[in-house]
Amino acid sequence: MKRPAIVCLLVFFLSSLASYSQEEFVMPQSKSLTKFKFAQLSGGIIILRAQLDNIPDTLNFVLDTGSGGISLDSSTVEEFKIPKEKSDRTIRGIAGMKTVDFAYHHSLRLPGLKVDSLDFHINDYDLLTSVYGVKIDGIICFSFLRRYIVRIDYDDFTIEVLSPGTIKYPRGGYVLRPNFSTLPLQSANITDDRQVFSRFIFDTGAGLCALLSQDFVDDSDFISKRRKIFPTQAEGLGGKKLMNTTVLKGLNVGPYHFKNVPIYIFKDEFNVTSYPQLGGLIGNDIFRRFNIILNYPEQVIHLKPNFHYADNFDYSYTGLGIYMVNGEITVIDIIKGSPGEKAGFKPDDTIYAIDNSLTTDIQTFKTLLQNAGSKVKIVVSRNKKLLTLNMVIRDIRK
Repeated sequence: MKRPAIVCLLVFFLSSLASYSQEEFVMPQSKSLTKFKFAQLSGGIIILRAQLDNIPDTLNFVLDTGSGGISLDSSTVEEFKIPKEKSDRTIRGIAGMKTVDFAYHHSLRLPGLKVDSLDFHINDYDLLTSVYGVKIDGIICFSFLRRYIVRIDYDDFTIEVLSPGTIKYPRGGYVLRPNFSTLPLQSANITDDRQVFSRFIFDTGAGLCALLSQDFVDDSDFISKRRKIFPTQAEGLGGKKLMNTTVLKGLNVGPYHFKNVPIYIFKDEFNVTSYPQLGGLIGNDIFRRFNIILNYPEQVIHLKPNFHYADNFDYSYTGLGIYMVNGEITVIDIIKGSPGEKAGFKPDDTIYAIDNSLTTDIQTFKTLLQNAGSKVKIVVSRNKKLLTLNMVIRDIRK
């Protein structure tokens, strides 16, 4: 008996569908391209050593998920006479906005890996250099990260760069799926008098736990009225920025919960957070507590707690802005009413020693000043005379 035509067509369609469903495109397996050491600065900031084009000097770059593109310091551009072109592109940060020049079609050579066809925007990182006491030649961010899978291991201070493809994530971790533009935007809960939910920039270039916009804090009204708020200062694009600091009851990222988290609050005059789309950023003093896999091609970030997961947070408050100036560790800014002012510090004091530790390494001094609640003796030079100042480092929890 002859089948009706419609039945024959249906049988053919189902047969074709079954055959087609057996075929599936599979991404190639991700392969390790290189693995190398990185340096860590205060707050978990990552410094990578790399070379630009055929310039023999090795340069210092911050690995920063909180910045779009990729950039070079203006003094580095001048030193190596790197050609630049005017543009109408504008960048913005917590302390300002500016139009930037570009250096087009350059390569970056990391240990074991050459990355071609990079367009660097040019910015002034002199302030970052003086903050960290290390020459900052640029920032590695989205233009690099979007091409690879990057594994950051804070236990042995190594970075592994892998090709895009399928990857087996380590057991005992958690996969985040942020919203991606050029920046990963991660959902998180913050708790004090009550819990609030928002999205935050996942920012490895910020050496703090969290930075919240004042509008988000005011509108959410979740911070306890009993909290003590301390005026302070931080550095960002465009210069220094006055803000406040305090402690919140908790912060949740994925399944991970942190208690008594120090945070900063700033007036977002340049709309960095595009509030109410974002509440602020979560920085690397949180993320350094994990070994991280940044899989930008698949828009995934994997976190696995490392040996630093339970490290104490920094609750210290001095009110001092200290910077490396002409090879000397110098006090530039002093917050009114702060422990630094009460101890008798003056602008342009040069710090020579803290509690018998004599060094020219600003990172060492910053670590010594993170001992909340302690009393320290600080030797300074003022008008070519040595003075000893006694300062009690405030604990912002009290």
